[in-house]
Amino acid sequence: MAKPHVAILGLGTMGAGMAARLLSASFPLTVYNRNRDKTLAFSRGGAGVANSPREAASHGDIVISMVADDVASRNIWFGENGALAGAQRRSVLIESSTLSVGYVKELAVAAARRECEFLDAPVTGTKPHAASGQLLFLVGGPASVLDAVRPVLSAMSRDVIHLGPHGSGAMMKLINNFVCGVQAASFAEAISMVEAAGLDQATAVRILTEGAPGSGIVKRIATQLTADDDPNFTLRLMAKDLAYAVSEASAQGMQLRTALAALEIFKQAVAAGHGDEDFSAVTKAFAQRGPL
Repeated sequence: MAKPHVAILGLGTMGAGMAARLLSASFPLTVYNRNRDKTLAFSRGGAGVANSPREAASHGDIVISMVADDVASRNIWFGENGALAGAQRRSVLIESSTLSVGYVKELAVAAARRECEFLDAPVTGTKPHAASGQLLFLVGGPASVLDAVRPVLSAMSRDVIHLGPHGSGAMMKLINNFVCGVQAASFAEAISMVEAAGLDQATAVRILTEGAPGSGIVKRIATQLTADDDPNFTLRLMAKDLAYAVSEASAQGMQLRTALAALEIFKQAVAAGHGDEDFSAVTKAFAQRGPL
């Protein structure tokens, strides 16, 4: 059987890696990005380039969006030139961005009105995972729809996990990221305490990363303390995800106290000018405040 034509909306840090994986797996591909310069490499690789989300969606049996937040997603899907206006009847629309659950459910309803199928399928992983096809998809929506598109998602991932109805994937992604954010903030605070106490940072970091606190997130941030690499996941986006998680919990009558504390730390780091750096730069917010 012929492979389905896929449209990718958004060629940022994650979307570009996902699109490259689909091209390498020989899926017919159309891409759209607001900054057209980012489409050039894909055009040279054989992908079609659309002038609008609407045009991109009109070519896709499967349409995948990967953008920054609710506002960016709304701009991609809705409006006269939005992907919903161009989506083919019975096509599968997949939102892989990290978004609020309420908005994702709104998008699912809008897709149904267009007689399209919809999945919320955010991913865990960073730029290298996207480039190497090692993402993890967290999927909400009908299992039958997921089964139909699983070969496409599998080309970009190490696993695809179905979590339940629409919104389930979005919710699990926010839970995942708020736990990551809390760990990152606590490690940043720990480094500040190490410095204030006059302890040797390298020794302290070795103890923390090789001992019980040494989660994947803690180890990742530790390796970035002396590095200046391009961001794999920006600090601003982590702050956004923490804020969405806090809001979703509040809607359920819960208060995420550790997430609230972490959010405040990330807000301080954004205010200090580190928003577009890798989220591991949260450690710099404490360094600029001076000794405890």
